[in-house]
Amino acid sequence: MIRRIKSFLFENKTAKQTVAKNSFWLAVTNFGGRALKAVIIIYAARVLGTAGYGVFSYALTLAGFLTLFIDPGVNAMVMRETPKAQNEQEERRILATTLVMKLVLVAVIVLLVIFVGPYFSTLPGADALLPIVALIIAFDSTRDFLSAFLRGREKMEWETAIFLFTNLMIVVFGFAFLAVSPSPLSLGWAYTLGTVAGALAAAAVLRKYLKNIFASFSKALVKPILTSAWPFAVTGALGLLLTNMDILILSWMRDASEVGIYSAAIRIVQILYLLPVIFQFSTMPLLARLVHGGEKARFRTVLERTVGFTFVFSIPMALGGAILAAPILGLIFGGAYLPGTFPFQILVITMLVDFPATIVSGAIFAYDHQKSLIKTSLLAGVMNVGLDLILIPRFGMAGSAFGTLATQIAVNWYLWHIMKKINYFSVMPQLKKVVVAGVVMAGTTTLLAALGANVAVNIAASALIYVALLAAFREPLLAEIKHTLMPARIISAD
Repeated sequence: MIRRIKSFLFENKTAKQTVAKNSFWLAVTNFGGRALKAVIIIYAARVLGTAGYGVFSYALTLAGFLTLFIDPGVNAMVMRETPKAQNEQEERRILATTLVMKLVLVAVIVLLVIFVGPYFSTLPGADALLPIVALIIAFDSTRDFLSAFLRGREKMEWETAIFLFTNLMIVVFGFAFLAVSPSPLSLGWAYTLGTVAGALAAAAVLRKYLKNIFASFSKALVKPILTSAWPFAVTGALGLLLTNMDILILSWMRDASEVGIYSAAIRIVQILYLLPVIFQFSTMPLLARLVHGGEKARFRTVLERTVGFTFVFSIPMALGGAILAAPILGLIFGGAYLPGTFPFQILVITMLVDFPATIVSGAIFAYDHQKSLIKTSLLAGVMNVGLDLILIPRFGMAGSAFGTLATQIAVNWYLWHIMKKINYFSVMPQLKKVVVAGVVMAGTTTLLAALGANVAVNIAASALIYVALLAAFREPLLAEIKHTLMPARIISAD
């Protein structure tokens, strides 16, 4: 059994097993790593208070906003093109060329945040954080780029180790620095040192590829990469506009305390957003190969199952999160953040549309139809900013959350329309049992909450009932998940 588990977790044997292995490691990476980081985030949010935490979140958001249109999809291109490489020499050429491009972009980002950022800053105290935040973005971008290469090679186990180490260092430095001086500046330096450690760890793992790496640089590859990636760059930039403008516009119209409360609410939801990203990263190399091989029917099957999986998770999370919003916020961040309950309820509902949208957009990218995503992202950016400007002055952070929900509904509809034109797929008719199980679970959650059950007990009991109902209904997606996660079966599968 130990040998089988080891083989399942550390070797790429079959397509299904490799996707399952990648999903496992990416889940550990994103949820395990962020669970580590959550320790220091929760501690800092309580120690710094809503205003102090609001200033730190605002500085990170502002720096992220200033990187719009700077990164032309280099990470995505590495992840998509690496699986197509025929040999190690070609892999090195792809890595070397994109690395040079990435380093140039990182230098531009650092200068932009340091020298242009202060002109956009509105919250007192945020200016002093910008040079530190620039360093955080630089080292974290470098680590993430090297991790993208590991994803392309389907070596997610190494990415997991690097990410866990990075966040562990942030936690260690965070507690040390906040113990000496509980301020946003101290938290910023802790993040910086943690990301430096993470970038160095990633370089150490890839030292074989990075040795004399610049000798493999190919000037001829630069233009094809930029030509293929620029639509993805625009898409990513508009995506940043969608996620960052909420906090920026809120900071222009409200105080630091409200920014801190909304940042705490959206932080929880953003962690949950990682689940479909895990599925997307796990299936991207496989989908890219299927497109390259012209296997349209098999591509459709993988896409339908993956989108179905996202609903299996998003339906109970959205319904349960909306019902238990207040106790969840109070448990994690404390009573000072309870005014964020209603915005949090709206934001958790967005998982019903964000989860499938993430998978469908990745499928469109695998088909090299990323130019189609520009219209989608433009719609999202313009609609979200417009709704923020209309709703925030009257409804504050609740208006911002509602604008996000309305935007994601519109975007998800358009993404499905595009993908169905490329390779028609159907998911919704298969979800009847999942919806029924989710509604029954929501009723159970509401009843337990009314009876005063502890929030953790309520979540655990509701989850058990949901899974039991799916099993009783003999839901095919649940059976597929069980089959995929059985190492003995996977290793022998074709």
